[in-house]
Amino acid sequence: MLLADIGFCAQTANIWLLLGHVVTIFKIVIPLLLIIFGMIDLGKAVIASKDDAVSKAVSQLIKRFIAAVVVFFIPTIVSALFSILGVIGDNNDYQVCVQCVTNVNKSNIND
Repeated sequence: MLLADIGFCAQTANIWLLLGHVVTIFKIVIPLLLIIFGMIDLGKAVIASKDDAVSKAVSQLIKRFIAAVVVFFIPTIVSALFSILGVIGDNNDYQVCVQCVTNVNKSNIND
């Protein structure tokens, strides 16, 4: 098979795999950091024993928890949207990109 016959995504599969690993790391690390920082702020407020500081810290912790959930699910939502677009376009080369970014542990760039 000639290199010209292989699509863009298949040619750049290593880059897409690297992007998939970065997305996976961000998907785990950012929510954890948001929750940890929220717990630290809440702990400081509880130790200070100020009611207004505790209620402010609780509301901030809830906001950070919601942000962590959103950050965790953004790749899933984007993947779902692109899979809908992929069904419309029915492009096999596109599926290589999706497979590399979303299933980094199961990806096989030789396929």
